[in-house]
Amino acid sequence: INQSLNTYKTLEALLLRTVRVNMFLSFCFVSGTASINERQYRDMPTHGIGRWRHLLPKQAKKKKDRNQQKELVSATDTAYGTLNVKVSGYDMTVVEHYSQYIHNLCNRLNIKVAESYALPTKSTEVLLMHEQGNKTYVDGVLKTHQRVVQLSSLNASLCPVFVDVILKNQPEGVQLSVQEHTEADYQARFKARPELEGLIAQINQ
Repeated sequence: INQSLNTYKTLEALLLRTVRVNMFLSFCFVSGTASINERQYRDMPTHGIGRWRHLLPKQAKKKKDRNQQKELVSATDTAYGTLNVKVSGYDMTVVEHYSQYIHNLCNRLNIKVAESYALPTKSTEVLLMHEQGNKTYVDGVLKTHQRVVQLSSLNASLCPVFVDVILKNQPEGVQLSVQEHTEADYQARFKARPELEGLIAQINQ
């Protein structure tokens, strides 16, 4: 009788253990399925499948020549070539807003804008002479700000309307000019560096 009781208790204990293990496994399985569809890590070993660019030999990147002039559009019978709409004035805010207005007007009239850039600021000293004596002194410095809106292939029939609109909306104290683009206009974009040019001249001698 004692042996049968002992075997019964051991069987009961084994059954309880198996039930607990099954419950634990079922809980892990349910929680695991909920997290399988989620991304566990940011970088997994399988995330690089299909990538092949890292296998190619690295090539040195070619530096773009920023000082290279774009090709100019030649004029035709019905359209102008490359035109520069130059805006200049002493108030930088007014000059900038007026150049933006011209750019937006070109977009509305379907006029192709090749480039829109700023030229180096020019400084002009105002000198005054004393009433008694020949000495002069600097009374003030005027800074001239310039903006250029470069147009290409402007229709000849649309040009008078375009110029009339921008002239009627020209602010006070702002100068406006429209002229064909030349090589001198391209070189004017770069600021002169006389010290560097002098050193280069000394090296070449």
